[in-house]
Amino acid sequence: MLPGFDGLRFSHWQAAQRDDGIVVLSLDRQGAPVNALSQDVLIELGDIVERLAIDPPKGVLFRSAKASGFIAGADLKEFQDFDRKGTVNDAIRRGQAVFQKVAELPCPTVAAIHGFCMGGGTELSLACDYRVASSDPSTRIGLPEVKLGIFPGWGGSARLPRLVGAPAAMDLMLTGRTLSAASARGMGLVDKVVEPALLEDAAAALALKGTQRPFKQRFAGWATNSWLARKILAPQMTKQVARKAKKDQYPAPYALIGVWQRAGGSGIQARLDAERKAVVKLAGSPTARNLIRIFFLTERLKGLGGKDGGGMPSPGIRHVHVVGAGVMGGDIAAWSAYKGFEVTLQDREQRFIDGALGRAQELFGKRVKDESKRHAVAARLKGDLAGAGVAEADLVIEAIIENPEAKRDLYHLLEPRMKDDALLTSNTSSIPLDELREHIARPDRFAGLHYFNPVSMMPLVEIVQHDRLDPAVVKRLAAFCKALDKFPVPVAGTPGFLVNRVLFPYMLEAATAYAEGIPGVVIDKAAVKFGMPMGPIELIDTVGLDVAQGVGAELSPFLGLQVPATLASVEPGKRGKKDGQGLYKWDNGKAVKPEAPAGYQAPSDLEDRLVLPLLNEAVACLHDGVVADADLLDAGVIFGTGFAPFRGGPIQHIRATGADALFERLKALQARHGDRFAPRPGWDNPLLRQAPE
Repeated sequence: MLPGFDGLRFSHWQAAQRDDGIVVLSLDRQGAPVNALSQDVLIELGDIVERLAIDPPKGVLFRSAKASGFIAGADLKEFQDFDRKGTVNDAIRRGQAVFQKVAELPCPTVAAIHGFCMGGGTELSLACDYRVASSDPSTRIGLPEVKLGIFPGWGGSARLPRLVGAPAAMDLMLTGRTLSAASARGMGLVDKVVEPALLEDAAAALALKGTQRPFKQRFAGWATNSWLARKILAPQMTKQVARKAKKDQYPAPYALIGVWQRAGGSGIQARLDAERKAVVKLAGSPTARNLIRIFFLTERLKGLGGKDGGGMPSPGIRHVHVVGAGVMGGDIAAWSAYKGFEVTLQDREQRFIDGALGRAQELFGKRVKDESKRHAVAARLKGDLAGAGVAEADLVIEAIIENPEAKRDLYHLLEPRMKDDALLTSNTSSIPLDELREHIARPDRFAGLHYFNPVSMMPLVEIVQHDRLDPAVVKRLAAFCKALDKFPVPVAGTPGFLVNRVLFPYMLEAATAYAEGIPGVVIDKAAVKFGMPMGPIELIDTVGLDVAQGVGAELSPFLGLQVPATLASVEPGKRGKKDGQGLYKWDNGKAVKPEAPAGYQAPSDLEDRLVLPLLNEAVACLHDGVVADADLLDAGVIFGTGFAPFRGGPIQHIRATGADALFERLKALQARHGDRFAPRPGWDNPLLRQAPE
C-alpha cells in the first residue's frame, strides 16, 4: 500500500509504486469496456492526487489498465444528464480543478498513451509535464469536442496553445481531427514515441530524467500567444472557419477563437475561467444537444453490426463478388478490397473493369499511406470478366442499371452458381425488392445493399428488407457494413427506401423552381442557408440527371408527383458533373455557377418550398414504418443526405420548430402552389410533438 493510502479502496483507479519510485495510476473504469471520465472517476482521481501532494513520490505516471485504449473522453451520457439538470457548470469546474491539481503536483508527471486518447483523456495528458505515446497504429490523439458543438473545457483550450503554439493548437481543436503518435510528436504534443512494450518504462524514465523541449517549440508557445499574435491571427482563423461553418449554425469554433483572443495571454486560472464560461454556454445550445444526440445515433448504428462486427473478417463473409463495374459497382468493389475483403469484379466488357481498376488504384494511392502495403491491398481486387468469382463468393452485390427486368435476368444466371450459404444483394437505389425477387430460389438470402455516391465518402448503407428475408441475414449484412466502416440502417423495401424517398421531393421541387426561372444559384443558396451541405441543383448535377431521371420514373408514380421538364428528358453529354455539363457547367470537378441577375430577389417562400417537401415525406416514412423509429430515420437522413446536422435530423427539427406550425405552412404552400404540398399521412403522430431530445 502506498504511503497515505492506508485503508482506502478505489473503484476506478489502481495505484502502485515501481521499484524506481514512480507511482503508476492505472485507470480501469469499473463496469465499462472503455475508459471514459465520469464525475466519479474525476472525484476519485482528485482524492488520489491530494494524497500524493502531501507526500510526493519521485514521479507519477498515468496509464490505462484496459487494452482498448487510454481514455475515450468525457462520459457523454452523464454530460447529457448534467445538461438536463443545468449542472454542466459544476461538472466542468470539477474537471478543471482535478486536472489543475495534477498540473500542480510537486513532482514530475507523465502520461503513457496507448490506443485512443480523446477529449478529456488528451486534456489529462496536457495537465502532465510529459507525454509518451505508443507507436502502435491504434494510437490516436485528439480534441474532437468541436464535433459535439462545444470545445475542450477541462483545460485543453487553455493549455494546448502554450504547449505547441497557437496555430497548430487551434487547427487541431477547430477541426476536431486526430493525430497519430508520430504526428503528435512532430507537433510537440508528445515528447516521445516508443514501441508498445516499452511504453511504461520509457514514461517512467522520462519522469525521472525530464527533457528540455526544443527552443523553437518553447518560443512558439510564447510568441504565438502574445497580444499582437492574437490580434493578427484570430481574424484569419475566423475567416477560415467561416468558409466551412456559419456562426449561427455552428457557434463553437467561433467561441473558441474568441476565448483565445481575449484570454490567451492571461494566467492559467483566467484562461480556465474563460474556457469554462464559454463551454457552459455552448453546452446548452440546440447545436450541441443535436450533435451530441447524433453521436449517440452513430453508436447505435455501429451496434447494429454487433460487438465483433468491426474489422475483418465479417461473420461468414470473406469473398465479395460485384457485378457491374460502373461508378457505383467499381467503387463498392474498391472500398471492400481496401477494407480487407477478397473481391472479384465482373462486367460485360473488359474496358469497364479496367476503368474501375484504374479508379481503385487512385483510391488505394490516397488511402494507403504506406507504399509497401499498397500492393497487397490492390491484390485483393481482381477483374473477373467471366464471373468465376460467383462460385467462391460469400456475398454477391449486383450494381447494374436501374432496370428491374435486367436485374431479374442477371439473378437467374447468378443464383444457380452461388454457394448455398452465400448472400445475393442489389445496390438498387429505388426499386422495391418485391419486384426483384421473382423467381429467386432463396429469397430469404436476398436483400438490398444501397450505397451512396461517392462510396469512399458517404458513411451510410441502407440494408433493404422484404417480408421473406431471414432476420439473421440482416445481422450478417450489418456486420459486413461495420467492417467497411459504414453505418447500416435497415429499411423497408418500398420504392425509394428511406433516403431517396425523402430526398426526391426536395430535389423535384428544386427542379420545378429551376424550370420556373428561379436561378440555380439562388435555389442552392437557400438550401445552404438552411444548413444543407450543397444546394439541390448542384446535387442533381452531382448525382447525374440521368440517375435523377431514373429515380424519378420509379418514385413519381408512387408519391403522386409530376416530374418537371428539367428532369423529364436528359440530353446526351449533358448528364451533369460526369459530362462537364448539366444544369451547371463543370470545370475541374467544380460547378461554375452564374450569378443571379442584378437586383434579383428570391421568393420569400423558397426555403419552405425546398425543405418542407423533405420534412413532409420524412413524416410519411415514419408513418409507413420505413424504419423502426424516429431516431433511425434521423440518422439515415443525416448520414445519407447530409441533412443539416446541427438541426438533429428531420424529426428532431420538426419537434424543435413545432409540428403544428409546419403543418400550417404546408397547407399555405398547398393553397399557393398546388397539391404536391398537401400534408402526407402522419402529421398527427404524437412523436412529432415531443420535446426535442
